[in-house]
Amino acid sequence: MPKYFKSFLVFILFLFLFLNQAQAEEFLTWQDCVREAAKNHPDLIAAGEEVKQSQAAKGITASALYPQINSNLNASTVKTSSSTRGSSIADTYTYGVTGTQLVFDGLKTINNVNAASENLKAARESFKFTSATVRQRLRVAFVSLLRAQELLNITQQIYDIRRGNLELIVLRYESGLEHKGALLTAEADLADAAYGIDQAKRGREVAERDLIKEMGRIQPAPLEVKGDFVVKDAAEEKPDFGTLAKSNPSLLQLTAQKNAADFGLKSAYANFLPTLSGQAGANKSNPQWPPKNDQWNLGLTLSMPIFEGGLRFAQVSQAKALLNQLQENERSTRDGIVLTLEQAWAALQDAIENVGVQRKSLIATEERSKIAQAQYSIGFVSFDNWTIIEDNLVTAKRAFLDAQTNALLAEANWIKAKGETLEYE
Repeated sequence: MPKYFKSFLVFILFLFLFLNQAQAEEFLTWQDCVREAAKNHPDLIAAGEEVKQSQAAKGITASALYPQINSNLNASTVKTSSSTRGSSIADTYTYGVTGTQLVFDGLKTINNVNAASENLKAARESFKFTSATVRQRLRVAFVSLLRAQELLNITQQIYDIRRGNLELIVLRYESGLEHKGALLTAEADLADAAYGIDQAKRGREVAERDLIKEMGRIQPAPLEVKGDFVVKDAAEEKPDFGTLAKSNPSLLQLTAQKNAADFGLKSAYANFLPTLSGQAGANKSNPQWPPKNDQWNLGLTLSMPIFEGGLRFAQVSQAKALLNQLQENERSTRDGIVLTLEQAWAALQDAIENVGVQRKSLIATEERSKIAQAQYSIGFVSFDNWTIIEDNLVTAKRAFLDAQTNALLAEANWIKAKGETLEYE
């Protein structure tokens, strides 16, 4: 029995380790992250609910154009007392249907419906703007984790370089060809490389948590991302920024809000006109149930404001001010988008060119490092010169990774400036 029990424990331990390994081996591509964020990100869900609210508000406003029909049922008992006749009880039963139809209100309701339609457009553009913002944050998080993974590899390479350098210096120090300062410097460099690995691991954990957040996951789980550092939307030819700005969702949102304010101003002017509505009803009433006496009514109602203490004038003034405000906001936003587009495009071109520069610098530094190490081992190069070259190699590796990362981040900012959403992928 103990033998079987021990085998069972070994099996459970193996299964546990296998499941942990399987959980740690979740690899996500950029497309995987986009699909998950589009489905689960709370900002997108909230923006979608805002669109639904605007759609419902439009339906509420449009309902005033249709007949308003109500039914009623009434049953009452009245007791009266008299000094001569005593008390008496009278029952009354009534039921019926009444309806009201708006005939004319100076196009106020129609303008309100048009304003609600524009507000719905604004909500949809707001959803697109949220999607563009989520995409940019998701891309930054994805690139940050991609960089953190690569940085961990680079810091390990740097550690291996520093450890090999220390081994070489130890041999030279023990043979009397190198001084103690060189040995202590090599040991310090190795300790710094070990610290770099620990720092890279912590940075990777932070980047992983950031990506999990931007995907909208509730439960965090270990993951890795798969991708490269190639910029796909390079925009090598300078585009027409003014044309690009016209399709930006933040500008389209303001345009829709301005149009809604325009309809709101027309609605405010309609308040000065009379309102005409028709009513019709049919009822049955009787002291006994079911009622048998028929009653019906048909009529028109005309109402006209005469004096309300300047209310309608104030409403018109308020609507005019709102329209003027949104017109200026639209112009300011358009100018800002054009500037942002040009800045983002210039930054992208700078970042792409810098990648090429840093690549050449890294290749040259790696070649110098190989030559210097061979020369140092046979005493042709002093320790001071050799360690400078080795430090340059470490710097060049990090600089090339940073240049690649900055290029991808500049691409994300350029796509965000254009207002592209998650569906852009």
